[in-house]
Amino acid sequence: MQPKIKDVARLAGVSVTTVSRVLNGEKYVKDDLKHKVNLAIEELGYAPSHIARSLVRNKTNLIGVIVPDITSSFYATILSSIEEAASANDYNLLVCNISEDIDKEFKYLHVFQEMRVEGIIIMHEKINVEIRGFIHKMKIPVIFSSVKPMDQQFVSVIVDDYQAAYDATVYLIELGHEAIGFIGGDMRDITSGQNRYSGYRNALTDRGIRIVHEHIRFGDYKVQSGYEQMKELLRTNQPPTAVFAVSDDMAVGAMNCIRDNKLSVPEDISIMGFDGSQLTELTRPTLTSMEQPIHEMGKVTMRTLLNQVESGEVPTGDIILEHRLVARESCRARDL
Repeated sequence: MQPKIKDVARLAGVSVTTVSRVLNGEKYVKDDLKHKVNLAIEELGYAPSHIARSLVRNKTNLIGVIVPDITSSFYATILSSIEEAASANDYNLLVCNISEDIDKEFKYLHVFQEMRVEGIIIMHEKINVEIRGFIHKMKIPVIFSSVKPMDQQFVSVIVDDYQAAYDATVYLIELGHEAIGFIGGDMRDITSGQNRYSGYRNALTDRGIRIVHEHIRFGDYKVQSGYEQMKELLRTNQPPTAVFAVSDDMAVGAMNCIRDNKLSVPEDISIMGFDGSQLTELTRPTLTSMEQPIHEMGKVTMRTLLNQVESGEVPTGDIILEHRLVARESCRARDL
């Protein structure tokens, strides 16, 4: 049987209260008693119950995280940053991958409540009325990371997605491209769907460039989706000379499709991604991307949430981080 705290106390010749104080790192325990307790713990191979200690301290040090797609290079990177910040502050993560399934999200929110998490990070915005109401009733601090839901009561750590997409499109225009294709995301998403699409369209309009609807396609942010949408763009009567994809993953898929069709990036078609994930340096050619500060976004998200958990201070508004364009090899000036 697994040794219990009373077994440690008996072997060390101290009270259960003393063992508990040692386990909780309290200062006012004599060194000789600490030594006896630690020897007993080592000899018995005792491991304190996280749940039991949480009940005693009324603190779990657990943060729940809901990720829409853990296979995405963007979410994998930001999650790594969040975990690093949590660990540095002695918190642990309970990560749930919902694979864009709202029913799963509702189930996991119930799990978070049962596990008494101290805060929740959500990385997608498609929350329905039922989920929105449940989150408000839980009275657990919640923060959204990289997305902005319609409910203005929630705080988000984001970039200005509209402006970032606008700037990305302008960059391609300034390289001499006018036939600029667009591989967008889910238009149910305000942040990465609607805002990035609006930025693209308005950049073209403001520069007096006609919007070609044949050059606009929508995917699901994944590599295969980028491949399939690029295939459709290549089938048009006059394929674009440049393509802006709203995720690095879809941009990589587009590059693969171009190569499979005996064309070259950027000689035949320039490709621009969005996110600034680790994929940008792994592709050949390397991928030009509108970069979100992913690592900073994860750290700021965790820091803001923990401040709310520990002090009760609720942020007064969204935290908007700076985007920046990182030019690499996948884009070049159009030959005029």
